[in-house]
Amino acid sequence: MIKLKIFVFVAIFVGGFQSAISQTDGSTSNLEYTMTNEENIILFGGFAIVVIGIFLFLARDSILRRKTSYDKEEFESKKDKTYEKYHSGWTDDYVDFTYTRHTEDDEEFRKAAKNSTLPDYYKILGIPQSSSQEEIKQRYRELAKKLHPDKSKGKKTDETMAEINKAYEILSKKERKEKYDKHLNVD
Repeated sequence: MIKLKIFVFVAIFVGGFQSAISQTDGSTSNLEYTMTNEENIILFGGFAIVVIGIFLFLARDSILRRKTSYDKEEFESKKDKTYEKYHSGWTDDYVDFTYTRHTEDDEEFRKAAKNSTLPDYYKILGIPQSSSQEEIKQRYRELAKKLHPDKSKGKKTDETMAEINKAYEILSKKERKEKYDKHLNVD
């Protein structure tokens, strides 16, 4: 790499020196500069070498097949092949609309529904399934004030409060509620 830098520097220096020498033809009154074909070739060659050198410098990792920091580490996206999908030159404009990514909630709800252990969070909060977000929030606050472990002592209240918190956590977010409703109605 150092040899390439030295070569590029020497080519530029020689091209500039050659141009300076060609200007001193003896007549100082003539300010018009004329270059011969050989000088044009030398100058163009020097610039071409510089451009190629810059390109090689910027593409050195790809040319030498060096591993980047992404290649050296284990990421979830490598296992899922999303890196290749989003960083491949062949699929720059491709979007896969048929693939739906399953979240942890989907997996949790699916397993619990399959085993018939999916709790009915609507019954835990004591509200109908058609309740709005505001009604869910209001009912959660009422139950939290009533059953908070600091107000009523006992191990049962801790478990009940944990169930209420989990129910509110699921039902308070629209996307999670929709996923839960989808798996709750599956028999």
